[in-house]
Amino acid sequence: MPGIAQEPHGGRMSGLFRTRLRRAAVDTRPLRTPAYRRLLLGQGVSFIGFQLTAVAVSAQVYAITGSSLWVGLLGPANLIPLVVFGLWGGAVADAVERRRLLIIGSLVAWSASLALLAHAWSGLGNVYFILAAVAVQSTGFAVTSPVRYAIIPRLLPTEQVAAANTLNFLAGSIGTVAGPLLAGVVLARGGYATAYLLDALLFAAVLYAAVRLPRLAPLGDIARPGLRSVADGLRYIAGRPIVMMSFVVDIIAMAFAMPRALYPELTADRFGGSPVAFGWLSASLAIGSVAAGLFSGWVGRVRRQGAGLVVVIALWGLTVAAAGVAGPLWLVVALLAAGGAFDLVSAVWRQTILQTYAPDEMRGRLQGVFMVVVAGGPRLGDLRAGATAGAFGLVPAWAGGGLICAVLVLAAGLAVPAFRRYQATG
Repeated sequence: MPGIAQEPHGGRMSGLFRTRLRRAAVDTRPLRTPAYRRLLLGQGVSFIGFQLTAVAVSAQVYAITGSSLWVGLLGPANLIPLVVFGLWGGAVADAVERRRLLIIGSLVAWSASLALLAHAWSGLGNVYFILAAVAVQSTGFAVTSPVRYAIIPRLLPTEQVAAANTLNFLAGSIGTVAGPLLAGVVLARGGYATAYLLDALLFAAVLYAAVRLPRLAPLGDIARPGLRSVADGLRYIAGRPIVMMSFVVDIIAMAFAMPRALYPELTADRFGGSPVAFGWLSASLAIGSVAAGLFSGWVGRVRRQGAGLVVVIALWGLTVAAAGVAGPLWLVVALLAAGGAFDLVSAVWRQTILQTYAPDEMRGRLQGVFMVVVAGGPRLGDLRAGATAGAFGLVPAWAGGGLICAVLVLAAGLAVPAFRRYQATG
């Protein structure tokens, strides 16, 4: 039309693309809250050190003993404190000032890093000392993890909780990729003491974030922490199908479809035992999680989170099953990365349901159970995968587990209409 400037067609398309990209990109609104921003950055930086130490500890134990059995014992040294103190720490988080508890738990975990550093410097090479330090570190992590997640709804409005969880899981996924890669360089050039020193230095970030938090006194009815308080939390879960199902679907996903224990056999059978192939397989799920986190703007806008969980966990199982029968390495990695993306979305929605559905006085206990399930589920998956591979072979154990996961989670969704119809608030 004469006299009116017309925007070129290409300009309109470019503007539409930028708008859609902004909507798809990770939602960073929670970062505008200084307390949450410090907590996220502190957690992300310290988690790189945590992963660095995990790799260094495994390498050091094997160097001392020459035994994979001793390396395997690091699993119980981690898991037992996670279960015991995760449940107890969640109960305590509902009864005490959360900022103080986060500082105390962080100091416990930090003391373990310092102990590992001192042991490496001493040259003692005592595997029992290392196992004890790992157990102490796991205890500190078990106490602080439910507290951190119980704090988030107190720092942010409800409509930003899902976005905050996405950022948390994204930071964890980045640490899961960066920590082991950094460990390879550090162990090659500096040794175990350098790895533990870096962990101790990086851990200072989460301590700083905890100290700068506002005071977070408990709200609602305060129950004295102990077995009765833990039992009250478990009864709360059992009596609410939506909360219970958020745990059930995760156990199904991890126990039946987690393929991690089969990576060495797959590498040996299909890729000639290549360490490069094994490295790509080991990193594939985390790579997918990072990619999904970067383009997760849509996740917080989904309201039918119960139905959404059923769908993404079924897709997780199907992509894992497909990876089990895929041939080229790039295709296996791509399918596992897709599975990692679905897993991140699942984790965000499950965490968000727990944080927004339950009252504040129950959040710590629910986060404790969440952490136990998250820690225990993959280990059940490792046991299931290894046992079924020994009995039926690699492909049936890998692909069959993924298919069973998809069938079971769909059946569970149909069996519990309240969960399938659940809609997020806020």
